[in-house]
Amino acid sequence: MDLKETFLPPPHFQETASIRSMEEYERLYAEAQRDPEAFWAERARRLHWFAPWQKVLDWSTPPFAKWFVGGKTNVAYNCLDRHLSYPTSARKSAAQTRGTDQGPFDTNIISRNNQAAIIWEGENFEQRILTYQELHRRVAKFANALKGLGLKPGSRAILYMPMIPEAAIAMLACARLGVTHSVVFGGFSAEALKTRIEDLEAEVVITCDAGLRRGKEILLKQSVDEALAGSACPSVRKVIVCRRLNLHMPMQSGRDLWWDDLTFGISEDCPAEELDSEHPLYVLYTSGTTGKPKGVVHSTGGYLTQVLATLEWVFDPKPGDTYWCTADVGWVTGHSYVVYGPLAAGLTTLMYEGAPDWPKPDRWWRIIEKYRVSVLYTSPTAIRSFVRQGEQWPNGRDLSSLRLLGTVGEPINPAAWKWYHRVIGKERCPIVDTWWQTETGSILISPLPGATPAKPGSATKPLPGVAVDVVDDKGERVPVGKGYLVLTRPWPAMLRTLYKDPERYKENYWSRFPGRYFTGDAATRDEDGYIWVLGRVDDVINVAGHRLSTMEVESSLVRHTAVAEAAVVGAPHEVKGQAIHAFVTLKHDAPADDATADDLREWVSHEIGPLARPERVHFVTALPKTRSGKIMRRLLREIVSTQSVSGDTSTLEDYGVLLKLSQQGKEEEEILGEKK
Repeated sequence: MDLKETFLPPPHFQETASIRSMEEYERLYAEAQRDPEAFWAERARRLHWFAPWQKVLDWSTPPFAKWFVGGKTNVAYNCLDRHLSYPTSARKSAAQTRGTDQGPFDTNIISRNNQAAIIWEGENFEQRILTYQELHRRVAKFANALKGLGLKPGSRAILYMPMIPEAAIAMLACARLGVTHSVVFGGFSAEALKTRIEDLEAEVVITCDAGLRRGKEILLKQSVDEALAGSACPSVRKVIVCRRLNLHMPMQSGRDLWWDDLTFGISEDCPAEELDSEHPLYVLYTSGTTGKPKGVVHSTGGYLTQVLATLEWVFDPKPGDTYWCTADVGWVTGHSYVVYGPLAAGLTTLMYEGAPDWPKPDRWWRIIEKYRVSVLYTSPTAIRSFVRQGEQWPNGRDLSSLRLLGTVGEPINPAAWKWYHRVIGKERCPIVDTWWQTETGSILISPLPGATPAKPGSATKPLPGVAVDVVDDKGERVPVGKGYLVLTRPWPAMLRTLYKDPERYKENYWSRFPGRYFTGDAATRDEDGYIWVLGRVDDVINVAGHRLSTMEVESSLVRHTAVAEAAVVGAPHEVKGQAIHAFVTLKHDAPADDATADDLREWVSHEIGPLARPERVHFVTALPKTRSGKIMRRLLREIVSTQSVSGDTSTLEDYGVLLKLSQQGKEEEEILGEKK
């Protein structure tokens, strides 16, 4: 990385940006540093509150935070009702709350009745446009249907759906009622779905007959049936099935309901529940180092406050924008910057169901041209794949509508950043390289497009109201250089706990550096104070921006009848960022051949999902271990990255194992090179 190379905000963008200089950024950041509570209270007033809060932040029992204590609000109301010019029953009742010392509640109201809220395109080129008033009607209708099934504030629902408008409708309907939802990515297997249903003890599963991916039908309802087979998941009372492809699906009497049948004739008037600011909006499961997925709990008022503020700072929305975040709603980016953030800001958000290069490599560029997309927020993985396809595909489409580009999910390498800037942005679009996590809820480190000189590969500086630091092993500040990225103060969108596991929450995030949140990432701070996030330091592999636990993959491999032992590490990959490499010792009667390797890859894909499929399977006679029996994954990571090892190996039980592995790695690379 070149720490000195910078790209200034384009003058034409800077002229109309809401924050136009580093001086303005620094004033705003200093304001937040002086009085964080007053700063965030001012941002919270951008939302509608049914009842005022009594206290901005309760940090009396760290690390458990409460924001806007006592305040009453509703995420769905803020995403829909407050953008409509006609009064809803919820707005009528809320009128009595005016005149408090917190200022106006419905600020900046612009009638968006007939503005597009969601533009959707299916992989098969089907398209739908839902205006704000139509989306409001459909959300209210589905919320009433859920209410008719007995769901209420505190109930829990699992969503397992493709990228279709009904996924957003279901999320917003749950939010309207106070039903805590958990969206499971449609690429996960039935087994992965089952573990999440069981942990959440969900009462309802909302799914689809199938989705489309690269022209293939992804049978989601079938996976739900597999997950619920036998006596599994006894908490589930109902399964709601949306028709996407009109496939014939077996429906279990008394349990399964078609979405259309359930909502037929249902009232479109459903007042939003007045929910406590700390009411759990959703639980999102993310990989952990123990192998058991962690249920990250996000709140209502604090979460939406920071998501809306960061969207406005980072993406600088303008009237008429068509905003496209390419993430799936199964990930936190889809929650915060496909559904809740854009709709709270009154934007037009685009959803696309399929793969970026189906049926041709120009699919995304065709969508940008077709809908005149102005803001594109995507992953470095996608950008690297486009680099490999060549410039002719984006150059064959009109991308002149784009005015801002963004990246999310993992650090972007400078070469991909520059390609994105030159080929997609035509050197006129600023790039916001954002850093955040499932746990943080919103973007925390990012350039401001009209103010921050960008350095390719750096997320630059923390956003206002965010306190970050880089520290060494002892927790001492590293003014310049490499260390661990930590957060030193609570923030409104932070996770509140891990579902049903507060001790694990404290241990995972707050024990390494007491009083500070440990992100799990290594980072470098340069002489200008810019942050360069280097990647994970724990046993989590970041594949195409998606975090997978090494333990989860290893456990899957060891369940295979041919495997005696397994260790999994991430290796650099030019497209995915990291790829999974599995080191496997086989039982004595299992052949170490390509057929076995293929079988193990398919096994993991079925057990966890296609994302977890190992890129390479290395058959070994033994794994490098310490004298206490701990596998030294650090050495395996070095072998797959550099075919050599360095650093302290004094605790290694058998150095001969390491020599064999290193030599085997070199031989495998030579064989692959010859094949290429």
